[in-house]
Amino acid sequence: MFMGRLILVLLFFCNVTVVFSQKVFSLYSPDNCLEVRINIGEKMEYSVWKGGERLLCNSSLSMLLGDGQKWGHRALVRKIQRRKADRNISSPFYKKAHVKDCYNELELHFRGDYGVIFRAYNDGVAYRFISTGKKSFVVKEETVEYCFPDDWKSHVAFVRTQGYHKNNLSQEGSFEDQFFKSFVNTYSHVSLSEWDRGRLALVPIVVSPGDESAICIAESDVLNYPGLYFNRSDNKNVIRGVFAPYPKEIRQGGFNDLQGVVYSREPYIARCEGARSFPWRVFIVANQECQLADNDMIYRLASPSCIEDISWIKPGKCAWEWWNDCNLTGVDFRTGLNNETYRYFIDFASSHGLEYLVIDEGWSARGQADLFSVVPEIDLEDLIYYARQKNVGIILWAGYYAFYRNMEAVCRYYSELGVKGFKIDFMDRNDQLMVAFHEEAARVAAKYKLLIDFHGTYPPTGLQRTYPNVVNFEAVQGLEHMKWAAPSVDQVTHDVTIPFIRMVAGPFDYTPGAMRNAIKSFYRPNRSYPMSQGTRCRQMAEYVVFESPLSMLCDSPTEYENDSVCTDFIVDIPTVWDSTIVLNGKIGKYVTIARKKGNVWYVGAMTDWSSRKLSLDLSFLDKGDYVMEMFQDGKNADRVATDYKRVMGIVPDNRRINIDMAPGGGCVFRVSKK
Repeated sequence: MFMGRLILVLLFFCNVTVVFSQKVFSLYSPDNCLEVRINIGEKMEYSVWKGGERLLCNSSLSMLLGDGQKWGHRALVRKIQRRKADRNISSPFYKKAHVKDCYNELELHFRGDYGVIFRAYNDGVAYRFISTGKKSFVVKEETVEYCFPDDWKSHVAFVRTQGYHKNNLSQEGSFEDQFFKSFVNTYSHVSLSEWDRGRLALVPIVVSPGDESAICIAESDVLNYPGLYFNRSDNKNVIRGVFAPYPKEIRQGGFNDLQGVVYSREPYIARCEGARSFPWRVFIVANQECQLADNDMIYRLASPSCIEDISWIKPGKCAWEWWNDCNLTGVDFRTGLNNETYRYFIDFASSHGLEYLVIDEGWSARGQADLFSVVPEIDLEDLIYYARQKNVGIILWAGYYAFYRNMEAVCRYYSELGVKGFKIDFMDRNDQLMVAFHEEAARVAAKYKLLIDFHGTYPPTGLQRTYPNVVNFEAVQGLEHMKWAAPSVDQVTHDVTIPFIRMVAGPFDYTPGAMRNAIKSFYRPNRSYPMSQGTRCRQMAEYVVFESPLSMLCDSPTEYENDSVCTDFIVDIPTVWDSTIVLNGKIGKYVTIARKKGNVWYVGAMTDWSSRKLSLDLSFLDKGDYVMEMFQDGKNADRVATDYKRVMGIVPDNRRINIDMAPGGGCVFRVSKK
């Protein structure tokens, strides 16, 4: 009996010894195509392999705490857990009704009250740190590193370095002035060695190994922690994460006193309370780069919904006056920020079945950051009552500081008044305090059954799953920039780039729908009568290609009423979907996406400044006969961008459709059973 116990004890300690001495761990994707190798030694590193090909060289991960402890340095493994998951996630306000969540997981716990979780999916890998202790602590630094095998081509949006608000914290050689800006720019298509080391890079980033495949670097489930930027290291193949330090002193200021300007910072990036999870660091692998336009990694990794009753959340389309500068013709009143103009927009929304009207900047007194101070030209109660009778909801624009300073009172008052949501603007930071604001704004808004559209913000990291009342984000150079962008700005190429990069993070408030369309040589910026680059059919296709549960009709009712055929088609396009399929695409060249709602499919295609013929395979259609309504660039769309042709027809038995797109053009069609 004694000998039996002794043998058991020895076996136990042998097992523990094996665990403590093990230096390399492997984790495979469910299909065994991807492998993550984790090396535990002087420092913690990991690499990613695909079928024997190295996609990521040994890359460091660590956290330096305020007390000097360094997670990931000389880590001693205390416990190992492996898990598998194969499930469907319900996603009612997304590009598909259900998301497949199938992965293998390795969780490593270390001495020092922390751990690291690795997950391997068939389409990528991710890791996150976890804290298991009870005491509060600060994070001074986090090492996020990606070491690529070669000087691969990258597709990256850098922070704009001009036009920033300056404060007394700005220093030459620092990134401080880049921590306070809109997360908006076009993309540079450059090798890693060509990165401008003086500029931060916005997340997500795509790297092309040289074949048809692509790698996307992103983050998910960023809650109460700073968001990520990247900068290239001295090694031309290595990029490293950069975080805005924790704000120490914030003053009201910036645009119309609606922003929080950081005047001093702490020597750390985050304050943390006991046990918690940290953001996922995401490495997405696409066998073909077009697959990135339908990747679900960010949504999968986000925390589940905190809202039990979601029946009141209604995505949809919005009439909107800001882009078109309230320009109406044929009316007997002076247009502008007044009730007569907004009643007209409400009538337009109602007659076309639009769910909302967004009342943008100008309804509250300028310079006061007070959402209870409404300008005398507007009677909000009257407009809300009028809109309710017309079955149109009102969404109000709000500057960040005005919303932040009275969040609970503002949400309670306007919810009781009948407002359906807020479009919150000019956050322009992603430090820990600003990230926490987004979560708190979503929580308080949900309490009062209000939708949130975060404009002037950082790219989404899954908050729309955690708080599904958050229906959209900006963080994209959208159509609003065509009001002032120089003719040299290439929005057309940008449009066929963002589906594969920015849209990987989640939906965006691009605000399509321009009815004044310009070929390349005709485009000019105009703040009161803006135009788009590219053709009319391109604008229509954007409603299918771009993911946007809350989508604007950016132009004026007058312009839409002048072309009721296009308008009627646009307003019928859903904003959330049951299924999504990417048919083809190349970054910066072209894209075609098919989306299904109910029994109806919509297909949208766009090209760059090259004319393009595509043969589309619609074999995803069920058996049966299908009819089609198509809008395609006209023969002269390369000269007159508004030229289009509408074709009604039958989908051939071979399920092949040929389309022609003009330079800067597009195509959109609807397919339903006969």
